[in-house]
Amino acid sequence: MKSAADLRTMLRAIDHKSYPAYKGLAGSYQFGRFVLSIDHVQGDPFASPSALHVEVPHASAAIPARYYEKDCSRIALQDFLTRQLGAQFEDYNFRAKGSGKSGLLSVTRCGQEVLERSACQITPAGITARFHVGFPAFGRTINAGELDKILFDFLPRCVENSLFFQRLDERRLREAVFLAEDQTAIRDYLRREGLTAFVANGSVLPRKSGVSDLPLKDSIPFVSPASLERELALPHRGALRGMAIPRGITLIVGGGYHGKSTLLEALQTGVYNHIAGDGREYVITDDTAVKLRAEDGRSIRNVNISLFINDLPNKKDTTCFSTPDASGSTSQAAGVVEGIEAGTGLFLIDEDTSATNFMVRDDFMQQVISREKEPITPFLERARDLYEKAGISTVLVAGSSGAFFYIADHILQMDCYRPVDITEQVKALCSQHAAPRTQAPDFAVPDFARSLPKAQAAPAAHGRSRGGRDFRGQESPQPREERRKIKTLSRDAFSIDRETVDMRYVEQLADYEQTSALAYLLRYALEQVIDGRRSVQQIVQILTGTLDRQGWKAFCGSYVPCGLAKPRPQEIFACLNRYRG
Repeated sequence: MKSAADLRTMLRAIDHKSYPAYKGLAGSYQFGRFVLSIDHVQGDPFASPSALHVEVPHASAAIPARYYEKDCSRIALQDFLTRQLGAQFEDYNFRAKGSGKSGLLSVTRCGQEVLERSACQITPAGITARFHVGFPAFGRTINAGELDKILFDFLPRCVENSLFFQRLDERRLREAVFLAEDQTAIRDYLRREGLTAFVANGSVLPRKSGVSDLPLKDSIPFVSPASLERELALPHRGALRGMAIPRGITLIVGGGYHGKSTLLEALQTGVYNHIAGDGREYVITDDTAVKLRAEDGRSIRNVNISLFINDLPNKKDTTCFSTPDASGSTSQAAGVVEGIEAGTGLFLIDEDTSATNFMVRDDFMQQVISREKEPITPFLERARDLYEKAGISTVLVAGSSGAFFYIADHILQMDCYRPVDITEQVKALCSQHAAPRTQAPDFAVPDFARSLPKAQAAPAAHGRSRGGRDFRGQESPQPREERRKIKTLSRDAFSIDRETVDMRYVEQLADYEQTSALAYLLRYALEQVIDGRRSVQQIVQILTGTLDRQGWKAFCGSYVPCGLAKPRPQEIFACLNRYRG
């Protein structure tokens, strides 16, 4: 390994040369208490900035092991350090001058959720932090003096102030780690007590705006109805009271703008931990929960939707149903079955984003359109069996049909953002009216042995399909197979070999970086795992197991980019199910 002095000598030697000479700096350098690695150098000052990382041994960082010995505390500490490094970079960003992206210093911009990211990883050896630097230039020539400032002045200060324990605010660090341990304790409590979610009293559920995930100021704090209130004893915070939602079928009703969807949205993001001050840090949901909705136009491949749809007029087989352009009802039926396949224990549904004919059919409609002419068995008639026979609970926001009252175990009315338990009153009313007629066929959990077809190989390098002679007439080696090209377009979509994977209706993707990670995971699956024989469940198990054991390098190679966040298995299933290639 070269020294920092070697790097400075190399840097001075290329001053004022053409910008591509920067590429000769790639490699690792010992900087006193940490190692700096230049992984990728940008092609010109206007291109995506260069990728670097630092490695700090535990002996140098000196962060007590108690703060990262558990998985939950390790992830929380990584998140804390990433935010610290980002704050330091803000102070030095663009202080080195030049053209294009010269002087840029950036790391992952973390949101309200605490996610496991490639930007900072704590391993048995130490701390690895990945980030980007815009290498300075005069036009398109090297500005070595300004890069010297970044690498030998700005960067060491940022690293020292954000990754070394003696420079950190231990109180804030401890609070972040202890909050994660309390959140994990609540998740354990949910599993032990047969609950699907917990919402602490005093939580702030409304968000600042449609484009801001920050808490809304002066909003009404959440208060549990007495009938569902429980007190938890957390390891660090102590006693905490709030609403515990039992397993089964829970209905959320109420007038418009009274907070029904706001509560559901808080529950759907409760599969992740949130930072202190978010307002939802103690809103904890079964971490396998899946938000269901209609997705007109999505592709479906070999899904058994016969639980909900049978006897189509075109005689299409619904036990192995495929379509490139699903309707709202078929997409939602497939979503339920795919959710079961993904191992969910809880469905979250908002009637507003559901296909009406998939959710319910009232008596009048059944008299007009006979059962024999309707191929859809509505969700209303399957929800009870999903819970009693498949062990999957449902939390449903309803506003247009009273038929759901008859199948609900618990009914909450949102009144000015405050939940009121109206189960007893509604059940008394139900006893005075005839229950909706149901004639659902027998329930059976589908077989999940479906596989995905093996993908075609990516094009060979340089467009050659086989070995031969090169342009000089010399024997050329066999071409190597190119890796598929991937590009993250937004949080809602990525492309792989120009095939766009639309994830916009996978509402529990919390971050752009999770979508980026899905692109890498899908590429790896296409190149290494999908063989036409393995089931979708086996494919996801291999992907998650490989990520847990080998980390990001298994999917990215030796150069791991800053900008990946670990998705849940449920989102990996969703990605595979929406890939059309």
